[in-house]
Amino acid sequence: MTLQPVRPLVSPERVVPERARPGRIGGVPVRTFRTFPRDPSGGSAADAWRELVDAPPEYDGVSITRDVPITMSDGTTIRAYVIRPADESGVPASGRFPTILNITPYNKLLIKSVDNILSAPVVGPLIRRVSARFDLSGTPFDGITELTRVVSGGAADLLSVNRLLVRSGYVQVIADARGTGSSTGVWDVLGAREQQDTLEIISWLRERSWCDGHVGMAGISYSAINSLQAAAAGPDGLDAVFAVEGSDDIVREIFATGGAPSLFIPLWLTTVNALKWVPSAGLGTGLAGWLTSRLRSPATSLVDLAAGFLFGADPRIYDDPYYATIDAPIENIDVPTFVYGCWHDIFGGAAPDIYNRLRLPRGRKQLLIGDGYHGNPGIGFGEPGFPPRLDVLERAWFDRWLRGIHNGIEKYGPVTLRQQGGSWKAHGDFPAPHAVPQRLYLSGESSGTARHASYDGSLRSTDSVARTVVAVRPGARTVVSRDTTQVLAGVPAALGGGFTYDARFAERDGLTFTTPAATSAVVFSGAANLHLVTVAHAREAMWAVNLCDVAPDGTSTVLTNGALLASRRAVDDDLSTFAPNGDYLIAHHPLTRAALLPVVPGEPTTLDIDLLSTEAVIEVGHRLRVDVYAADAPRFVPILPDLLRTRWRAQDVILDPQTPCFLTLPLLGEPGW
Repeated sequence: MTLQPVRPLVSPERVVPERARPGRIGGVPVRTFRTFPRDPSGGSAADAWRELVDAPPEYDGVSITRDVPITMSDGTTIRAYVIRPADESGVPASGRFPTILNITPYNKLLIKSVDNILSAPVVGPLIRRVSARFDLSGTPFDGITELTRVVSGGAADLLSVNRLLVRSGYVQVIADARGTGSSTGVWDVLGAREQQDTLEIISWLRERSWCDGHVGMAGISYSAINSLQAAAAGPDGLDAVFAVEGSDDIVREIFATGGAPSLFIPLWLTTVNALKWVPSAGLGTGLAGWLTSRLRSPATSLVDLAAGFLFGADPRIYDDPYYATIDAPIENIDVPTFVYGCWHDIFGGAAPDIYNRLRLPRGRKQLLIGDGYHGNPGIGFGEPGFPPRLDVLERAWFDRWLRGIHNGIEKYGPVTLRQQGGSWKAHGDFPAPHAVPQRLYLSGESSGTARHASYDGSLRSTDSVARTVVAVRPGARTVVSRDTTQVLAGVPAALGGGFTYDARFAERDGLTFTTPAATSAVVFSGAANLHLVTVAHAREAMWAVNLCDVAPDGTSTVLTNGALLASRRAVDDDLSTFAPNGDYLIAHHPLTRAALLPVVPGEPTTLDIDLLSTEAVIEVGHRLRVDVYAADAPRFVPILPDLLRTRWRAQDVILDPQTPCFLTLPLLGEPGW
């Protein structure tokens, strides 16, 4: 059946206590402020949120109880840090407090080590100052700055112990997921049993003498997914979520985008499996049970993954029912949910998808999108013209929805994003509702702007009159690309150059199609689709696409990407999104084993390749470029059977006015192409 637009479902607000003394929040006087509508910085309201976080906190210290055992219904022991407000000597404060839960597979010892560094005298403050001031922008090493600014943007406090949050009157609990860190059991990798654990932990928290019954969940990446899963289950007491870089369709976003897995998955699984073998020194008599659990599953999912990559034997290389147990039913969430993502996150367009699927009114749901990577959330936050720091937003969010403090956070945004090539903007919706889908045709005529590429074609609003067949061969230059930086969580950004804002090295292996220079600025807002007529010369073909902004000096910066194996080209129209003229904007590929289609060498094959949602401004004098590749490792790595079927042969794109190739994308403005 055809999906219909989801209508917002307005849920009544949960009743939460007014914890602060009259006229004060956490011991700090409350001053009158107002929120400037559609101001990405948050206006005077954000100034108040920041001043509240940066002011001397209500409590002088924190009390950390390590390896607190929490027994699950099946006997598994989850171990957690419990961090409570305390006096200067570390004695826990009396009373009951709202509690923030973070569940991690990355070993809470590693998480705590970040706190050890940032809370160390002299060293911690020095790191924070350097992070705020260190700037290599405009140098060949500008990518390093994108990583170092994470601390000053507040993300490190969300990842680890947020001491200022605790000292303002919250309890924070950081728990090792079952089978990881110091918890017993077998790691369930976001599965049903792990989700049940989360609900049981929330119930356990609400029974503690130090918890006032109100729980929020927060975290980055895996912890954000876990938070969304829990919120969708609707347990009593879970009153708000602050999810940074989560996922809602993990198979399409990272596990098998367009049918091709990525290098990230084996690297990630290997890392978590290694970290789970590092126990806490405080296990004591529990060490034997912990070791028995590890021996039951010494390398969870790695053998199955290898079988999938090498032989196609693991059903999870397709969109399998397994994923239905992982992906949270976002529509079921009825608690206030703040969603943060970034355009080049490993989960791609997940953040706007999550926001748009939430059946919550504006204010009770918020969307914030930066122009960064998975490993550098919040870069620049807190600087003039930028959103508030992530730790400031988290505090304001939980103060509003767990403590009942009317601080104006629900009037922020609700959609705040960094336009690629532009500045921060605050909107009511994303994508921009007035963006008009337009076709840009791929033409064989030279644009004269990409002589470095394997092929220099044109991209324009009218179709070409001549038929042209162009071939592209698989190559390795895409290893040096922004796609590689995306899939490796931003780490290669430190290398600068082709790993960040200049795709020209990779384009030597690709077909390029470039528009004329824009005569007026135009905004691209939403998802895009590339319609290609192709010919494979083997029984499989890998197609990878980048959409780039080309500056007057020739620098080609990747805005968004997509990929598709030719055998995965089937489209489910009921789950797809269309332009008014019937063109695909989002072609939903089932990616199931049953949906596989044969690839016949030498026969024309039509593909619709969906590109991740984004928002970008193409300034006057800039151009838009489509790059087409026959390989894009390590971002897209077909399993070995598929790779062998390509035989590493050249692939053709047929440019024919009778069966045109074109890009469909939503635009605001008329660029004069």
